[in-house]
Amino acid sequence: MKLSEYVEHDATGLATLVSRGEVTAVELTRLAREAHDEVNPRINAVIEFYEDAETVAGADSGLFNGVPFLRKDLGSTEAGRLQERGSRLFKGCRSEIDSYFFRSARAAGLRTIGRTTTPELGVSGMSQTILNGVTGNPWDLQRSAGGSSGGAAAAVAAGITPIAQAGDGGGSIRIPASWCGLVGLNPSRGRISSGPDRQDSNFGLTREFVLCRTVRDMAAALDVFSGPQPGDPFIIVQPKRPYIEELSQRTGILRVGVARTKWGAVDVEPEVLQAVESTATLLEEMGHIVTDIEAPYASVEYAKLVLGMSDLGRSSLGKAAQDMGRIINEDTLEPVNLKLYEHSLNLPLSFSGEVHEAIRRMRLRVGEAIRDFDILLTPTMPTVALPHGGVYCATHPTISAEQWMEADAALYQYLGVFNVTGQPSVSLPLAQSPSGLPIGLQIVGQFGDESKLVRVARDLEEARPWSHRRPKVQAGSN
Repeated sequence: MKLSEYVEHDATGLATLVSRGEVTAVELTRLAREAHDEVNPRINAVIEFYEDAETVAGADSGLFNGVPFLRKDLGSTEAGRLQERGSRLFKGCRSEIDSYFFRSARAAGLRTIGRTTTPELGVSGMSQTILNGVTGNPWDLQRSAGGSSGGAAAAVAAGITPIAQAGDGGGSIRIPASWCGLVGLNPSRGRISSGPDRQDSNFGLTREFVLCRTVRDMAAALDVFSGPQPGDPFIIVQPKRPYIEELSQRTGILRVGVARTKWGAVDVEPEVLQAVESTATLLEEMGHIVTDIEAPYASVEYAKLVLGMSDLGRSSLGKAAQDMGRIINEDTLEPVNLKLYEHSLNLPLSFSGEVHEAIRRMRLRVGEAIRDFDILLTPTMPTVALPHGGVYCATHPTISAEQWMEADAALYQYLGVFNVTGQPSVSLPLAQSPSGLPIGLQIVGQFGDESKLVRVARDLEEARPWSHRRPKVQAGSN
């Protein structure tokens, strides 16, 4: 197989070739290495390509038999491998735990061959850090690949691997999916275990999954990674059938709520709004019942809630630093994370209860506002990919903790709310700007109903296919 052929296949397609004996897992790993060597010096998405990549473990069967895979440098871990969280504070740290996620990956035949960049501690939606530098968007290297799964998105978009591990605590799968032209699902809370050490991570707001290029890969990945594990805080309702079987099921007539107005302070760019209008019309033509919806929550309320969760989470950094014999200061944390850490100090004992109550109120308010709809259609992001740097970057030297969270809530206005509610939501690359940049649109489902999202995503992919679109930087294109 040539590199130009490798990049044309999604993960399901490559696995089929391996199972048929037309190519081997080792050959695919070597092609991934060739793709990495060609494009990674330009995009800076992969910070470590494993020296033992050709011999990593993986079942010789499964839905993703022999497919190369990449791990985000944050979240799920592989025992013995570096996990630096994009931070100088954790430079050189190795995990002692094998996450359920990567046990499932190996059982499905995936070969994890390296790790990808992430903004420090996953706090930013922009793809740059002091530790690892700037990750460029393959569609335009002067623009961000998004975050916090920006390295994963850039690597998949540029063709290094067809699928990569990602995680989403407030948009971190869907932001880079939108800006890099990929399929990015944030599953329901509890659908995929973060154990054995991170169950119910960040109040259950953070979920692990993947970034990929096709809906069938998304469905197959749900089958691979879904399911309860020992120690999970609750067991979500399980699907009636495998998700890949949903690809052949009828969708039926759905009640669709469409967001045509902004939900935060940042205005929706005209080309993004046009993409929403066009997709709403398409859904109507498919027979669905389309109704406009207004913002189901207040942006300022979300900003305060996220700052409160940050306060509780960042307070544990002191213990982590102490255990490593390290000091938290400007030499170990970027400016924004240092300010968030300082903001978290000296919290009253009652603070955790206040944050939990704020989460409960938002879940209730949003749930009541959208309960009459089967799915929602929103922009994923109000803008196309932004240039590197600026106020949304955690390296910003002067912004305060409060200002940071206000800016975060304004830009990621359609995303973090569904981390709070626990609902599944997927960004699909259904449109492009006049300049050729990807525009993602978000489909939100009811809690626990990924099956309906798979069917709707399949319908939209068939009606508005995106596989022919290619970024400026892609392996095998020279």
